[in-house]
Amino acid sequence: MPKYTKCNDNVHMESFFHTLKAELIRCTNFQSGEDLKYALGRYINDFYSRTRLHLGIGYCSPMEYERIAA
Repeated sequence: MPKYTKCNDNVHMESFFHTLKAELIRCTNFQSGEDLKYALGRYINDFYSRTRLHLGIGYCSPMEYERIAA
């Protein structure tokens, strides 16, 4: 029998995918699946995880937040 899950279990992922679509997908025409795959990797690894300002950590980038918290 599956465990009961709260209705907001996916809220973080849904928020991320909304941001991804708004900032990358909707404003870009990709020529191939490889182009999309490359752009997704760059967006997640170089922009979202390093330099994009995040509300949950006081509008700091993750890199800045880690530097401050250390």
